[in-house]
Amino acid sequence: MSLFVLPADNSKDMENISVELSQNKFKIIEQQDNFILMKRKRYGNVLVHAVILVIALFFFSLAIFVNVVYLAYSLLWASPNVLITTEKVDDEGNPLEFNSMDEILDKATAIL
Repeated sequence: MSLFVLPADNSKDMENISVELSQNKFKIIEQQDNFILMKRKRYGNVLVHAVILVIALFFFSLAIFVNVVYLAYSLLWASPNVLITTEKVDDEGNPLEFNSMDEILDKATAIL
């Protein structure tokens, strides 16, 4: 599970960013005054699922286990999380490292 952080100047800016991400199938998980946490669920590549299912049906039935593992990996670890925040430093006072919108959209639309 990867966490990307986007900066926002105020709550209006946070809302604008969340609307843009919502258009790319991100869903709001949690929202407070100073942050919005969003996630896009990835289920894996449909072609990979289809090939594994064909292999499981015709050749090796235990390949269905590989399909389930691939689905679980896609849902739990490959789904990107985005934190939109107005904060500039973390709890220890260290400056936050921000990502760009392009990085997030590349990760969200990656094939594998």
